[in-house]
Amino acid sequence: MSRFLAGVCVTLLLLVGARGAGAQAFGQLTGAEVLPVSSHMFGGYLNASDHLLGLFAQLRMSFYPGIDFGFQGGVTRVEMGDSDVSVIRVGGDLKVQVAKVGSLPFDLSLGGALGIETGDDISVFGIGPTAVASRSFSMGANGALVPYAGIGLLVQQTELGSEDDSGVSVPLRLGSEFRFSPEFRMLLEFDFFLNDDFHDDVGLVTGVNLPF
Repeated sequence: MSRFLAGVCVTLLLLVGARGAGAQAFGQLTGAEVLPVSSHMFGGYLNASDHLLGLFAQLRMSFYPGIDFGFQGGVTRVEMGDSDVSVIRVGGDLKVQVAKVGSLPFDLSLGGALGIETGDDISVFGIGPTAVASRSFSMGANGALVPYAGIGLLVQQTELGSEDDSGVSVPLRLGSEFRFSPEFRMLLEFDFFLNDDFHDDVGLVTGVNLPF
């Protein structure tokens, strides 16, 4: 299967078929592959959209074959009317790899995520199942290109000032990880927030992943 067709299959699967639980609360950040047992990965990221700019970090680890989990945290500045508000972000996720290339044209992981965003007159809590699919393509002797697509189905509680709202947010994430070496990876990701009253419709995440 060509690289183009593999990418199309990944995207279509997530758009029309995924409804079960592997993505982080504030970005997908990785593909469907999980970390090897007893290994770790640190990541640092910049995220931006029309009304938001922030920095956050991630620590991932694995203690059991086929499963890894991560913790995320950071600070963002959110434009609220005529002023900017600082918002603290804390989250976590679990990812379980259920299929590898061979049984499917791509790797597939299911899992779940939760995230909390809090600041002056702002409180956003989201939790729910997620899914991610990806495929790795060799790039040079030790590198790889890993396009991925992730989707979530997050029950979200939002409090903005005196307004209180709840609903189901559907974040769709399309990106790619550029693995220049086993110890250094860069990523570029576009996030689309469907049915979300707090986040902008489209966001960008870029940063580095550093396995160790």
